[in-house]
Amino acid sequence: IAVFYYTYSDTYISTVRTALDAELDKLGVEYQDYDSNSQQNTQTEQVDTAITKGATCLIVNIVETGSDDAAQGIVDKAKAADIPVIFFNREVADNDVINSYEKCAFVGTNAPDAGHMQGEMIGEYLLANYDAVDLNGDGTISYVLFKGQEGNAEAEARTQFGVEDANAVLTAAGKPELAYYNASATDKYLVDQGGKWSAQAANDYMATILPEYSEANGNMVELIICNNDGMAEGAVSALQGVGYNTGDGKTIPVFGVDATDSAKQLINEGKMTGTIKQDAEGMASTILNLVSSVQGGGELMDNTSSFNVDEGVAKIRVPYATYTGE
Repeated sequence: IAVFYYTYSDTYISTVRTALDAELDKLGVEYQDYDSNSQQNTQTEQVDTAITKGATCLIVNIVETGSDDAAQGIVDKAKAADIPVIFFNREVADNDVINSYEKCAFVGTNAPDAGHMQGEMIGEYLLANYDAVDLNGDGTISYVLFKGQEGNAEAEARTQFGVEDANAVLTAAGKPELAYYNASATDKYLVDQGGKWSAQAANDYMATILPEYSEANGNMVELIICNNDGMAEGAVSALQGVGYNTGDGKTIPVFGVDATDSAKQLINEGKMTGTIKQDAEGMASTILNLVSSVQGGGELMDNTSSFNVDEGVAKIRVPYATYTGE
């Protein structure tokens, strides 16, 4: 079995890798992990290598999410070799990819759910702590949002609904909508230009923002929304560099997605506010369920009646959950 990760450096993906390795070890199959290091050409070449070496199943965390070409190309290679391919975590198209091959499936999440859940969590937190969060007392909460990657389904949904749903909670209670910290910005978010959703990217952005948008200047960023926990941790680190979010004293609320161990520790220490759990172990065990079916001579989707499966396409959705501390 060949398993392809878009990059080992993604904290959440490394958690999935650890869980999936453990599941494959228990199943007793031979497998090899590949690090594509955020390079689609590298991943495509790795797929070729794995098929040449006799891989009997491909498990793919696709690099390129902006178009379907790369995923379709991998499906074509799997189809030519008559082996199943399981995409996971990073969404691929229904008809052009999954439905183009009967031995193809996807394991992931319902991308909008994370944004909806995060937005509701943010809105409720702000209502409960509005005056403390509104540092300059102007009645409006200013925010910065770290998107992660353009064209990625999870990033797009989290960016949209995290803010929209928080605004819905606020306006229903008679509060104004969130205000992006830089009113003149066309895009109301910042992107990791390396496509890695990295802590370093968020830390670098915050290091540029904080000298200008400060409490002393009366325009401090009062809320940080991140589309994953890695970027949330980078933002927390930058805030700590100027005296905030140390666990005692002033804390700028920072929200993420994934519920990585390190993020949960920050939340439990009072240095980060909340996150949405993306279940790495659940994703790994669901992938293993499909692998076990084909290893036993069956079809990929044979034993999936208890899972949340999309209608008309072999896509399984692993549910999210909120996390605000133990």
